[in-house]
Amino acid sequence: MNCFYHPTTHAVGTCKYCQRGLCTECAAVVDDVLACKNRHEDEVHQLDKLTARNLFQSERTQSVYMRNAIFYGLVGLAFTGFGAWQLKWLGLQAALFIVLGLFLLFAAGMNYFEGKKYK
Repeated sequence: MNCFYHPTTHAVGTCKYCQRGLCTECAAVVDDVLACKNRHEDEVHQLDKLTARNLFQSERTQSVYMRNAIFYGLVGLAFTGFGAWQLKWLGLQAALFIVLGLFLLFAAGMNYFEGKKYK
């Protein structure tokens, strides 16, 4: 591959922003990656900041799913338990509590297993 700006010179790498081949004269090192000198240095720096922020957020994803699983599980147990306890006196209303509690327990399980994907 040859340099985009100097077609007769061999490229040493590509710009992270525009993916054009760059020679040593046209390449600028920004945050350990190459960018077009005096053209895309700011854009490459912004891309690296965005990538770092996304990696940080993805590390937090598992804890969010686990926190949701615990909350849904506790509320689901409370609703199911209350519905079972009141089944004799409330009838259909108690059955609705049980159904809602079972749905929340299902949601807790789904959040738990989804959170396991983000180790």
